Formats: sequence, C-alpha cells, structure tokens
Amino acid sequence: MKLPNLLTLLRIFFVPLLVATLLADDLSARWQGLIPAARDLSALAIFLAAAATDLLDGYLARRWKQVTTVGTLLDPIADKLLISAALISLVETRNVAAWIVIVIIGREFAVSGLRSIAAASGYTIRASELGKTKMVSQVVAISLVIAGRRWPGLDELGLIGMWAVMLFGLVSAADYFRKFWRKVETEIKVRRRRELLRLERTEQRLAKKRAARPSGALSRRVE
Repeated sequence: MKLPNLLTLLRIFFVPLLVATLLADDLSARWQGLIPAARDLSALAIFLAAAATDLLDGYLARRWKQVTTVGTLLDPIADKLLISAALISLVETRNVAAWIVIVIIGREFAVSGLRSIAAASGYTIRASELGKTKMVSQVVAISLVIAGRRWPGLDELGLIGMWAVMLFGLVSAADYFRKFWRKVETEIKVRRRRELLRLERTEQRLAKKRAARPSGALSRRVE
C-alpha cells in the first residue's frame, strides 16, 4: 500500500485512541495512570498528529503522483470520523454545546448527500473556498477547546472558534446547495430542449408524410 493511503488509515486508527483519551474520566479509566493535565495534553497531541496526516497525505499524493481511487474515497471519510469523534467526545465532557455539534455534523451529512446525488447524475460539485478552509478552522477550534480543558483562559477562544466553524459550515453548505441547484436546473433545461427538438423532428416527419400522400394518390388517378 502507498504511503499516502497508509497515512489516511493511520488517521482512522487515531480516532478510538483520541476518544479514549478525551473520555478517560467518564470511562473510569484512571488505571492508565494519566493525570488530568497529561491526559488533556495527550488528547491534544493525538488530535494534532491525526490532523497533520490529513495535510501530509494529500501533499505526498500530489507530489509523488500517487492519487488513487481508494485514497480519494477514504480521505473525506477519515476526516469526518476524526472531527465527528472529537466533537461528540467534547459534548460528552460538556466542553461544547450539543446543538452546535449537531449543526456541524448535520452539515457534513447534507453536503455528502448532495455530492453523492450529483455524482450519480454524472457531474461533480467542486469544493468552495469556504469548504477548503473548513477543515483548518475545525482543527483550530477543536484544538482550542481541548487546550481549554487544561488552560481555562482559552475557553472563550474555543467557543468563538466553534461558532466560526458552525457559521463557515452553514455558509459553505448554502454554497453547495446553490451549485447543486444550478446543475439540476441546467440539467432540466437541457432535457426540455432535447424533448422539444424530438417533438419538432417528429412533427416535421409527420408533416412530410402527410404532404407526400396526396401527390401519390393523384398520380395513381392519372394513370
């Protein structure tokens, strides 16, 4: 297996480790010997390492020309698993409001659904500029929230970051819906034009047949 794909799989394997570290207290896992400060720093390090693989695998795949179908499919799945697992864990520890996480994850499902429908129809919805910066903003915001568990002074910055992620997500989702609707509207117009052309051609053929019948009948009478 190629290195970029291995990095993507590594990001997936980081997910359960991150969840276990974030929820160490709630799962009564003090037998691990992690004091709260070390636990929070470990969770932050795991999350940042996993996020770094997202940048590295894409860079290596493009530079070494190792872009594969498996990597293209696994990369967004790994991203969504990492971000969703971190956010849900932070809801469980009451560091993030549940409704904010519902909006963020709901946006991911909605956009993924749109892309699937578009792909099934034969066209691709390209990522917007806001969509491209979404992952970076999510990583920054979640990192601030995790760090805020150790340094309470960062709580306010983490909250602002989560609001920014939610707003970025909603705006970029609206942009995806707009692109999707334009594609669908264009497709409908093209289909209508084709149907009209078919009807016109059919009518022209019928008209030619009708025009040819009297002349044929007249020639027979003359004979």
